[in-house]
Amino acid sequence: MSDCPTTHRIRLTSAVTVLSAADPVRVFQEFATLDLLSQGRAEMIVGRGSSVEAFPLFGFRLEDYDSLFSEKLDLLLKIRENEHVHWSGKYRPALAGEGIYPRPVQYPLPIWLGVGGTPRSFARAGALGLPLMVAIIGGDPRRFRPLIDLYRETGKQHGHGPDRLRVGVHAPGYVAQTTKEAADDFFPGYARAVTKVGKERGWPAMTRASFDAERSRQGALLIGSPDEVVDKIFRHSEALGGISRISFQMNAASLPHVKLMRAIEAIGARVAPALHGGLRHESEVIA
Repeated sequence: MSDCPTTHRIRLTSAVTVLSAADPVRVFQEFATLDLLSQGRAEMIVGRGSSVEAFPLFGFRLEDYDSLFSEKLDLLLKIRENEHVHWSGKYRPALAGEGIYPRPVQYPLPIWLGVGGTPRSFARAGALGLPLMVAIIGGDPRRFRPLIDLYRETGKQHGHGPDRLRVGVHAPGYVAQTTKEAADDFFPGYARAVTKVGKERGWPAMTRASFDAERSRQGALLIGSPDEVVDKIFRHSEALGGISRISFQMNAASLPHVKLMRAIEAIGARVAPALHGGLRHESEVIA
C-alpha cells in the first residue's frame, strides 16, 4: 500500500477550462470522470480565455470569440442537467437525444464562470446564476467592484438568490515565513514569465519596482507572510462586497517543489483557518 496520505475534502478544479476552443461533451466527460474518481469533489471553471493561439489551432475564427463561448456554455449546461441531450447550434454537430456518459456523482456538477474584465461576461454569469471566479492578476482589485455589483444585480433580476451568486478571486499568490522571503522567492520566475508573455502582447518588462507595487496594500498580488496575506484578502473581500473563495496561482513563478509544498502547508495551516468564518458565505482557499 502507498504511504501517501489520502485526502477527503480537497476540491479538484481547473484554473480555467477554455471552453471556446474545447468540445463541451468531452469537457463534461473528463470532469465527470474526475468527479467519480474523487467521489464527488470535482468542479470546473470555464471561460473564454485570454490567449488567441487556440482559435486557429482548432479551426475557429477569433472574431467568433464570444459567440463560440456562449453556444458552448449553453450546451455544457444542458449536458449537466440531462443525461440525453437534444441540442443544435452553429459550431458543432447537433445532438439528437444521445446519452452522454459518464454521469458525475454530484448533481449538478459545479460550474463556475471565469471572467476577466468585460461587463458582458459578468452579466452573463449573473443571468445564468453561475458562481463567478474573477481573475485579478494586476492593478487595484477595487476596479472590479462595479462589475461584481452588475453580476449580483443581474442575478437578482433573473431570480437567483445570494446562495447561487458566489464570488471568488483568482490571483497570483505565494506565502513564506516572512514578506521578504516570499517576495525574493517569487519574483525571479514570475518576472521571467510575465516578461515573456508581455513580448507577445505589448506589455513592458516586469521590474522589481512594478512587482513590489503589485504587492502593496492595494495591489493584486497575494504574496507575503501568512498574516500579511490574510489581511490583504480581507481588504479585497471588503472592497469587492464579499468574496467566498480565493485561488492562489503559484505555478507562474516556476518555484522548486519543496518551496511550493511549504507554501501550501502555510496556506493550509495559517491562512485558511484565519479566513474561515471571516469571508462572506462559506470561505474556501485553493492553492
